[in-house]
Amino acid sequence: MRALLAQLASLPGDVAANAERAVAALAAHPEADIAVFPELFLCGYDLSLLDHSARRPDCEELRSIADAARAASTAVVVGFAERIGAGGLANSVACIDRDGSLAAVYRKTQLFGAEQHVFRPGEELRIVRLAGVDVGPLICFDIEFPEPARQLAAAGAKLLVTASANMDPFVADHELASRARALENRLPHLYANAVGAVGPLRFVGHSRSVDASGMVLAEAASEEEALLLTQVGAAGVGDERVDYLRHLPHGMAVVRD
Repeated sequence: MRALLAQLASLPGDVAANAERAVAALAAHPEADIAVFPELFLCGYDLSLLDHSARRPDCEELRSIADAARAASTAVVVGFAERIGAGGLANSVACIDRDGSLAAVYRKTQLFGAEQHVFRPGEELRIVRLAGVDVGPLICFDIEFPEPARQLAAAGAKLLVTASANMDPFVADHELASRARALENRLPHLYANAVGAVGPLRFVGHSRSVDASGMVLAEAASEEEALLLTQVGAAGVGDERVDYLRHLPHGMAVVRD
C-alpha cells in the first residue's frame, strides 16, 4: 500500500484555492492508494476566518476533491472546518474512499488551545474503511493522548491516520507521539502535518510514515512543502512477546501507601 502525505501550506480563508491544490496533488500521484492532507487544510488554520471558510461535508470544494479521488482511485483524508447543527463548528476530517464516496466525517475530540473557544469537540472515535483498510482517523492534539489510538486499535483499526497542524514549539511532542502511538498499538501510522505560517503560528512539517515498530519509514523536511509518496507499514508484530494489545493489564488497583 502506498500513501501520499501532502505536507502543504494552506491559503487562509481561500477554500477554493486549497481544494484546487488538493485536486492537483491527487492528479499528480495516481499511484497512491491513500492521500492525507493536514488539519483544517481546506480552510487554513486561521480561526478568525471560520465564519467565511467553514463548510458542510457536501460542499462544492469537497465534491471536487471527491471527484479527483475517484479519477485517481485514491482514498483521501482531508481536514476542514465543518458547519454542524445550530450554528456550531467542528474541527473535522472528511474521509473519502477511492470511488469518491464520502465514507465518514471524523470530528476532533481533543481540542487544543484557542480551538476550544470556536469548535465543539467530537464525541466519538470512528473506524472507516478506506482503500480496503480499516482506518482510525485522528487530528493533531488527539495523538498526544494514548487513549484515542488505543481505543481504535482495540476496536479493530489496522492503520492510524493523523491530519495535523502541529506548530512551534511542539516539534518534539509529535516526533515522539507519532511513533509511540504506532509502537504501543503495533499499527502503522500516517502523519501529515502542515507547513507555513498564520500570524505568529509556524507549522513545522515532519510528515512521516511510521511502521508498527515505531520506525520512521519516510519523513518530509521540517519547513518545506512536500508531496511525500511512501510505503505504508503492515499492522502487527512478529514477536508475540511484544504484541502489546494481547498483554494489556486489566483491573489493577492503585494503592496509596
